[in-house]
Amino acid sequence: MLEGVNVALGVTGSIAAVKVVELAHELRRRGASVRAVMTESAQEIVTPAAVTFATEHDVVTDVSGWVEHVELCGTEGWADVFLVAPATANTVGKIAAAVDDTPVTTTATTALGAGVPVVIAPAMHEPMYDHPGVLESIERVESWGVDFVDPRVEEGKAKIASIDAICLNVARAAGERPLEGNHVVVTSGATSERIDPVRVLTNRASGRTGRAVARACYVRGADVTLVHDGDDVPYADVAHVESAAEMLEAVLDACDDADAVLSVAAISDYTVEPASEKIRSGGELTLELEPTPKLVDSVREAHPDLPLVGFKAETSGDDDAMVAQARRIMARAGLSFVVANDASVMGAEETRALVVREDGVAEYTGSKSGLGFRVADELATEL
Repeated sequence: MLEGVNVALGVTGSIAAVKVVELAHELRRRGASVRAVMTESAQEIVTPAAVTFATEHDVVTDVSGWVEHVELCGTEGWADVFLVAPATANTVGKIAAAVDDTPVTTTATTALGAGVPVVIAPAMHEPMYDHPGVLESIERVESWGVDFVDPRVEEGKAKIASIDAICLNVARAAGERPLEGNHVVVTSGATSERIDPVRVLTNRASGRTGRAVARACYVRGADVTLVHDGDDVPYADVAHVESAAEMLEAVLDACDDADAVLSVAAISDYTVEPASEKIRSGGELTLELEPTPKLVDSVREAHPDLPLVGFKAETSGDDDAMVAQARRIMARAGLSFVVANDASVMGAEETRALVVREDGVAEYTGSKSGLGFRVADELATEL
């Protein structure tokens, strides 16, 4: 995700600076090179030696005659992106006012003037984050194109965002954004149909692929709505659903201002009228199954011109059969393309898939994360 990206990491005097070693390691694990700049206050929380160990580069703790801020983030500088994590209220205010009295704020001013992308991950007590002046500073800096990684507000504190969220936003800022300005709706995972208050009909889908597609679309610049039966995520607005009917309703609602829908979820094909009380075990039971509406067909009927991408899981193990089924649904619902795969990859980290278009078939083999980026890039060609 960050292969070949040079990240200048500004560290300021929030207690969240204790996470900077882990953050630097994770940025590097994802492919980035990292060089750090620290304020004097930050050095009281985490030592420059620890950050040097984490980055494998000397840390800038003062601006000298070597003009380190220009070497890092000037017009011809080393960095592809300047990340301030954590950023205190003090630092955010100084960046907004172009006050350059620390190595971090001086580097930020240089980056902004040179057109280097800037990402800021604030961390402070909640009342400080809610201060009108701080909010005004954030709004002003955002208007300059700076990306803020929203903090997690817990226990009266605006805690620094998760390391995953920060890395995703660095990748989004540093990379190309072919989907910028587009709202993409992604469905993910399994749905479940209630049999009674404790039992459901469902399937083995884990949601890995859908989440990977949503993440990749976000990194490529899209605003993403993720419709699934799962947790909130830092890269999308989440519509929480359980049943096929709830998923369809949520997708249709999201489609009002959507530019594309990617139907990745393994949606239940059948539903049942649920019992109001738990069905007692021990006896024979017959369930009257009713087919659920096909999501892509319903979306196509409601939005005839909306770009739609389908996913098709088969159990035949035969590529020709998968392609035939993919083209059948493509023709029926007017899909842009279909990603077909064998159902055996459900729940696995690795996958093999066929990207099926009217004029050809391309094979993908690798991680589901990589497949997410392949799908996002294919979508970009449509939009």
